[in-house]
Amino acid sequence: MIKTCIENGNTSLGIEFGSTRIKAILIDESFTPVASGSFTWENSLENGIWTYSLNEVKEGLQKAYASLKADIKNKYGVTLKKIGALGVSAMMHGYLAFDECGNLLVPFRTWRNTITGEASRELSELFTFNVPERWSVAHLGQAIINGEEHLKDIASFTTLAGYVHNLLTGVNVLGIGDASGMFPIDSTTLQYDEEMIKKFNLWAKERGFNKDVKKLLPPLLLAGEKAGYLTKEGAKLLDIDGDLESGVICAPPEGDAGTGMVATNSVLPLSGNVSAGTSVFAMAVLDKALKGYYPEIDVVTTPAGKDVAMVHCNNCSGDIDAWVNLFRESAISFGAEISLDKAYEVLLNKALEGKPNCGGIVSLNYISGESITSFNEGRPMLVRGAEDKLALPEIMRSLLYSAFSTLRIGMDILYDKEGVKLNSIAGHGGYFKTKQVGAIMASSALKTAITVTQTAGEGGPWGMAILAKYVSDNLGIGLEEYLSSKVFASTSVERYEASKEDMEGFSAYMEEYSKILKAERAFIG
Repeated sequence: MIKTCIENGNTSLGIEFGSTRIKAILIDESFTPVASGSFTWENSLENGIWTYSLNEVKEGLQKAYASLKADIKNKYGVTLKKIGALGVSAMMHGYLAFDECGNLLVPFRTWRNTITGEASRELSELFTFNVPERWSVAHLGQAIINGEEHLKDIASFTTLAGYVHNLLTGVNVLGIGDASGMFPIDSTTLQYDEEMIKKFNLWAKERGFNKDVKKLLPPLLLAGEKAGYLTKEGAKLLDIDGDLESGVICAPPEGDAGTGMVATNSVLPLSGNVSAGTSVFAMAVLDKALKGYYPEIDVVTTPAGKDVAMVHCNNCSGDIDAWVNLFRESAISFGAEISLDKAYEVLLNKALEGKPNCGGIVSLNYISGESITSFNEGRPMLVRGAEDKLALPEIMRSLLYSAFSTLRIGMDILYDKEGVKLNSIAGHGGYFKTKQVGAIMASSALKTAITVTQTAGEGGPWGMAILAKYVSDNLGIGLEEYLSSKVFASTSVERYEASKEDMEGFSAYMEEYSKILKAERAFIG
């Protein structure tokens, strides 16, 4: 009985800090979500930097947990006091720099910033390894190039997940998947790459920075390893009512890429997944190292340390959200009563009626800059030919196509230059809540079948809850076996594959999309 399970603490909690929502999910012993809570937030642009304040981080953590707690009380009539295991994940990368006393030195610089181009290029050439603009070491490198004042006091830097985990446990560590977005990982030692550390230190010293980057980075852990326990202070921070007991075992904090892989059982070589929400990224677990390195492709790791080729795009569903809100507002102004969920359901399904090539309508979804196409800022656009009909199905299909168009540019490198072959890609995140629509559009873009599970909409926080339970179960088996034999043994999977016409339509759309990029460059400069 779920009520007894909750009362006895036979549960695991996953909390994930996404770009627009902080979500908490509690799972039972069979990995089934039994309750959830969330808090909506937005990053802000301050002095040219995309950021969240640390007060917002703490407030969001507390409100997401309070929402979960209220959901449990409403469903089962019990107050949440015990949790069996806990894990925190968050949007990867970015830069949180602290002094020896734990004081934040500069506002949190999120993954969304595209202000580190010079460091990204120099470090990529130095390492012969792609260092994306959003990686933590690129942020540190750019600060060094800029000669920023805060560097004289820096004692550590970490990601958002690492920061929140430290708040709850007092332990400064990071899961290897999230750590691989801070600094390159050696696939043999499963630690930060020592040769690249030496190269970075010499590069930094030439620019007047004499601290050892290895000592600044958080120690890393593999999935299944203990990463501390919830302290009394952490419990009070999380549950402002004071009901939650401390001592909960905690998993290594992870990035949203790693939790997405877990949530879709995409941790074996040649498996893949795509996570689509505010940003979108596709992952392909490699069976061998890439032959080259490309600015469009990151090499990160699974939570167990296997190499993964990652194509990450800053922009995905933000422009879709804006248009859905516009259409809903228009309907409401005529007296219709339409919920936001209903608006998404109706409008997104309209895309299935649209012509495969969107009838000449082309959308660019760049709300922020986009590294893959070398834009430092964004300006969303919708264009059409003078004779092209402005029709709702084609508009909606174009918006959904646009969300995956930049991703397609990176994936084509894996397909065409590296010969990576994936039988299917697992989809998760908000884009796939309307399963058939999201999956068909993604399949058209990625040229392969898309699989969606019943938990696809839960995504990262569910994956983090699984990683927490993996630690507490302590079965002595690898993560890959744990997922296949325990978590997904009886999970139903729906498979969608776009028609040949849809795939050809997307390819035709990409030809027009390349032209709209030229228009974007004329606007942005």
